[in-house]
Amino acid sequence: MSNRARKIFIVVTVIIPFLIYCVVYYTPILKNAPFKSAEFVSLKYKWGVGETLDNSYDSATGEYQYLNAKDSLVKTNVKLRKDDIIYLHNKATEIGFWNFPDLIANNAADTISPKILRYELEFNYKRVSKKVVYLSDYSETPKLRDLAVQMKTLVEQTIAAADERYGKKN
Repeated sequence: MSNRARKIFIVVTVIIPFLIYCVVYYTPILKNAPFKSAEFVSLKYKWGVGETLDNSYDSATGEYQYLNAKDSLVKTNVKLRKDDIIYLHNKATEIGFWNFPDLIANNAADTISPKILRYELEFNYKRVSKKVVYLSDYSETPKLRDLAVQMKTLVEQTIAAADERYGKKN
């Protein structure tokens, strides 16, 4: 068998069937993915201590309120760009946010403790939504804690960058 015939044989018997398998296997998975960036509706992010979370952001309305260093409540309107939404969606997918438990807290933890910082992050899509509550004192699974902190930080940085952009326009 010549060298060219071997290459053709390998392509026909190995590579083409593998590509067909990939298309047949992954197409339905990708079509039925519940969290698609094209179906994004809104992002809600809240943080604070106790029962009421004074700090919050809602991408649907752009309402952004937070306590500043002087404990004064600052209310402003910040809109995320489409690029920001796609970035956060892709990072959430990369980090595995869709597989996080709904509550990331130590066993027997008080979820509305006035001493423990609590974060609530919710991604809303047309068909589904995912809400995760993360308590800052979580210590049971370090990898999960690190991923939750990473996701929280990404959201905070994106909102802060949008706030800075919006502030420069006015």
